[in-house]
Amino acid sequence: MNDLAAPLRRAAPALLGYAAVRALGLVVLAVWSAARGKSAHTLLTARWDALWYTRVADLGYGYEVRLPNGDVHSNLAFFPLLPWLERFMHAVSPLSYADGGLVVSVLASLAAAWGIFAVVELVHGRRNQEGREARPWKGGGGRRVGVCAVLLWAVLPVGIVQSMAYSESLFTALAAWSLYAVLTGRWPAAGVLALFAGLTRPVGLAVVAAVWVAGIASFVRDRSTAPAPGARVWPRALGMALAPLGAAGYVLWVGHRTDKGPLGYLDVQAGWRNGFDGGAAFARFVGEKFTSFPSALAGVGLIVGVALVLWLYVVGVRQGQPLPLLVYTGVVTALALCASSYFGSKPRLLMPAFPLLLPLALALARLRTSRSAWVVGGVAVASAVYGAFWLNGSGPP
Repeated sequence: MNDLAAPLRRAAPALLGYAAVRALGLVVLAVWSAARGKSAHTLLTARWDALWYTRVADLGYGYEVRLPNGDVHSNLAFFPLLPWLERFMHAVSPLSYADGGLVVSVLASLAAAWGIFAVVELVHGRRNQEGREARPWKGGGGRRVGVCAVLLWAVLPVGIVQSMAYSESLFTALAAWSLYAVLTGRWPAAGVLALFAGLTRPVGLAVVAAVWVAGIASFVRDRSTAPAPGARVWPRALGMALAPLGAAGYVLWVGHRTDKGPLGYLDVQAGWRNGFDGGAAFARFVGEKFTSFPSALAGVGLIVGVALVLWLYVVGVRQGQPLPLLVYTGVVTALALCASSYFGSKPRLLMPAFPLLLPLALALARLRTSRSAWVVGGVAVASAVYGAFWLNGSGPP
């Protein structure tokens, strides 16, 4: 317990700040929903993907919807870890599957916030120790940047999804802690966490890629330099072997169940008109916005948003983010921006790419505490209002 208490105390400011932001978002959502005669609880637990997850938890796989245009929406598109946890919560408590999913999401969001803090504190703590940061900041170095990164993740415009019965919080928690394990040389733990991330969302491939690239890079370093005394190869090899088993296992199981072989999961995704086309469909979607003046403003906003994401990634490269973070963020970003459908979901799909926030967190950490508090507070209010408006309207598909 003592080994856990010290890191938890270090992360406490980040976790308390995160909880406060999310509580604000839920209060605003409750008030907004009540004013519109809607149930905030229903919006959080029983709409869009949340319904598909609870149906898997209750009835298992095999449910599908055939649309008039011939598309087939199968629940095989949804990875199993969240439904498994919903079923577990239902079995050991009086909670419904939907409420079990909500509890899992809330707990996972806190674990994600802690994981983000741990990764950022480690990265920027090392930068200070190595003398790579020319302008130190007051208030605890890497710890201060870690707190800022967590708060920025909390106040994302679509941050309300972190409090929904969705899989984003669960995936981000597993991804963040897997990356932390890689950065600290805990290879078997990194592999196990990557395995579970691969059972959570298709983008679990990003975590697998980070583990594999980091492992290969470490093997290359060992060949070019004398390995440290006592260095062992098998933990890295074990971690790399474990990492892809979750995603690969589920994809192969879907192929077996559909009798379509290893690529059967791609057919399932095609039924949802979802796939990877290099961003061509998204580019056409943005281009169509410029056919009229009101929608052209949305088109400009989309272009600015994509440019910001790419700029933050480039800044992260220039600031020397560790290779596992760059690989992970690059794959998450590519899969989110280059998917061929559900364009309104792209901000939500980018949410796990938390290393994109590191340049902003570093800039925020350099401000005086009072000024950074005003910035975060103002953005938190705006995010809470937008989240309530969004969830009561079109919401996350």
